[in-house]
Amino acid sequence: MSSTRGIDFWFAVGSTYTYLSVMRLPDIERDSGIAFRWRPFSVRQIMREMDNRHLQGKPKKYAYMWRDIARRAEMYGLTAIVPVPHPLQEFDLANRVAVLRAQEDWCAAYVRATYRRWFVDGQEPGSEPNLSASLREVGQDPARVLPLATGDEIGRLYEEATDEARTLGVFGSPTFAVGQELFWGDDRLEHAVMWHRHGRLDPAASAASKV
Repeated sequence: MSSTRGIDFWFAVGSTYTYLSVMRLPDIERDSGIAFRWRPFSVRQIMREMDNRHLQGKPKKYAYMWRDIARRAEMYGLTAIVPVPHPLQEFDLANRVAVLRAQEDWCAAYVRATYRRWFVDGQEPGSEPNLSASLREVGQDPARVLPLATGDEIGRLYEEATDEARTLGVFGSPTFAVGQELFWGDDRLEHAVMWHRHGRLDPAASAASKV
């Protein structure tokens, strides 16, 4: 019952838990043989529309999040030096660059680079020195990219992507979409793979879907 379309990976640079998925996806794609389509959008805009303040004014929830990410990163063999700067001051710029990169087919490499600098080096995505360093790492000239990323065309594509996510019912990052089926959260990534393969979630499918 596998879909030939693959899985849409809806994400926003600035989502903390998305770090875990971003860094795991290359291995998941290789081992599962499933293609993931990287779909940057403005989760912040959608959350504001829902009056979802998430962690604002909730220090205990913030502390839990950092500890949870650290535990999960260790489980995956990833480095996560938390807490990291959050929320981002240049949220939209970081994601506009991702939109441009999606158009030019270097989105995944940029997103991994900027997240690594965020969670390992403590450098905010969308701000310097992360922005220019991540661009150069993936072979792109900041002097070319930044005017394009802040231009009207990328702004339009960014809004269209956010509209599409909203229509689909996406409300958080990361979200994995298998057709109309949504799986929210890094801990649902394997469930999305399972659904793509079998069209259901059950113990037999779980055993067959391990990657």
